[in-house]
Amino acid sequence: MQIPATRLDQIAHRFAELEARMASGTLEGDAFVKASRDYAELEPVAKAAAQVKAMREEIAGLEEMLADPEMKAMAEEELAELREALPERERALAIALLPRDSADSKPAMLEIRAGTGGDEAALFAGDLYRMYERFAAEQGWRVEPVSISASEVGGFKEIVANVTGTGVFAKLKFESGVHRVQRVPVTESGGRIHTSAATVAVLPEPDEVDVQIEDKDLAIDVYRASGAGGQHVNTTDSAVRITHLPTGLVVTCQDGRSQHKNREKAMQVLRSRLYEKMRDEAQGAEAEARKAMVGSGDRSERIRTYNFPQGRVTDHRIGLTLHKLEEVLAGPGLAEVVDALIAEDEGKRLAALSE
Repeated sequence: MQIPATRLDQIAHRFAELEARMASGTLEGDAFVKASRDYAELEPVAKAAAQVKAMREEIAGLEEMLADPEMKAMAEEELAELREALPERERALAIALLPRDSADSKPAMLEIRAGTGGDEAALFAGDLYRMYERFAAEQGWRVEPVSISASEVGGFKEIVANVTGTGVFAKLKFESGVHRVQRVPVTESGGRIHTSAATVAVLPEPDEVDVQIEDKDLAIDVYRASGAGGQHVNTTDSAVRITHLPTGLVVTCQDGRSQHKNREKAMQVLRSRLYEKMRDEAQGAEAEARKAMVGSGDRSERIRTYNFPQGRVTDHRIGLTLHKLEEVLAGPGLAEVVDALIAEDEGKRLAALSE
């Protein structure tokens, strides 16, 4: 996809303007924060545009040299290399210029729930949580559990965690959906392979200015916490249930010893769910289709299968199969799947622009 020369000049001009403003020392407060954010977003685009422009100019210069018999052989060799490399540089620039999801730079709420499969589904939900925890560590992100409903046999009936760091939502947003596991459960004496499922939802976490919540729109109940482990059961009314009356959304949190902390965490989750609801409504039918991928947690619905007997992971949306099950579940191997999903999304959006 060839970017017009005028567009390259526009990018360079805009970046030079931002550099001058940042260096002027006149920006303060919100204006400085906005300029800093714009600069950080435009810098990689400006570098990619400068590389494309420089390569095009070098090609033009070499083409002129072809008329000189003494320089022709050298020019032809260098031209061949540059002409081969230029399309990849132009593609990288085109990808950098694709419209960005405004939530890509935000932290995220990661919600994992056991689906069909009983105890085995809860154990698998625990495996998925540990996979994301290790993947996050590889990325330099921080994962903090917000709400946990543990299973008596291990794993989780449900776990909600806050993931913070650079580009969290951009990398994790394609993880939303039903994840299916095929393996012999530890409780299975006959050695039969069972299929279980867990649902994953990744919601961008908004700033407070993104979602305004009125106190009058909330019904807040406090009650005594209960859980799988005796050490987690409180003797005071510290658990919190918040109902957002206009939408009917309900969030509970009972993990902290403090009612104040539980309320704070529950509000954090509620804000993320309301923000995602707003995004879905703003983006219309396409967003509804994307959200529908999360599904009901039934075995037959899935975006990805983790097959233990064959040691493979298959992402059904892009037809990617990796025989690296242990590496993926250990965390680092998940990067290959995530990168492939991002590349597929970029490719589809580039193709749509070319039509």
